[in-house]
Amino acid sequence: MDAERPTPEPAPPGRLDRAHPVLRAMLWATAGGIILCLLNAVSRSLTHEMDPAQAMFLRYFAGFALMVPLALRAGHARWRTGDLPGHLLRGLIHTIALTMWFIALPSVSLADTTAIGFTTPIFLMLGAGLLLGEAMMAARWIAAAIGFAGVLIVVGPSVGGSAGGAMLLMLASAPMFAATMLMSKRLARRDGPSVLVLWQAASITLLSAPLALYQWQPVTLSQGLLILLAGVLGNVGQYAVTRSFHRTDISATQSVRFLDLLWASLFGWVFFGDVPAHTTLAGGAVILAASLWIARRESRAARP
Repeated sequence: MDAERPTPEPAPPGRLDRAHPVLRAMLWATAGGIILCLLNAVSRSLTHEMDPAQAMFLRYFAGFALMVPLALRAGHARWRTGDLPGHLLRGLIHTIALTMWFIALPSVSLADTTAIGFTTPIFLMLGAGLLLGEAMMAARWIAAAIGFAGVLIVVGPSVGGSAGGAMLLMLASAPMFAATMLMSKRLARRDGPSVLVLWQAASITLLSAPLALYQWQPVTLSQGLLILLAGVLGNVGQYAVTRSFHRTDISATQSVRFLDLLWASLFGWVFFGDVPAHTTLAGGAVILAASLWIARRESRAARP
């Protein structure tokens, strides 16, 4: 009888196997970017037809209404929180930032909107140093300086034009969005992601209602369909971005964020006839490069 052959050891995973989680994360991040750029296009269309405050309220009301049945089905754990004042404060700051952003949205192209949005990670990094006491290393200051240089490339040529004030207003909302992200980091120590998303939608809907009622106008059927679409796109887009974060390090997915500028340029051209300026593309690339560089650097430093 032949001797029993030893069972061969399984081969170590190849590069493709190790890359699968990162590849899936990048696909989720790409899908999220496309969906959220399309959401910006829908939101801009609404601001052309109604007051920005009403458009903002209806967009978040639709998203919240779509989440409520899921939350009720899942039970109290979906919406119960141990820090209601913290959620309301975060919602207040986010509502103020959104009001500034929606007011500026009709006058700013989608490409410029996306490029300015790339500054949020820079403000997030600075806020972590100032508010959370994280060490502000030289690399962080270099990344911030490069990022702000990119901002000047994007905003500078338009400051003297008709859209200059709107772009500055949108830029001013970026550090406020970053502040709410830092607050989310603190709230996440007690509440889960679903609780944070639900209470943010609820608080923004509640706090933006008075502004919307002040300038309220009847909603047409076509506008109602756009509002419903905005609610779906907002929820699905946030879900896709969250899934990308769960697959791998956030820094690994940052390289595909520059594609957001391409999607925004495409949607802006198709829906509004906007042609992105060379300075927008160049400045967006500089801002994203600074964010990507510091994210990868700090990700490597955090690994044991």
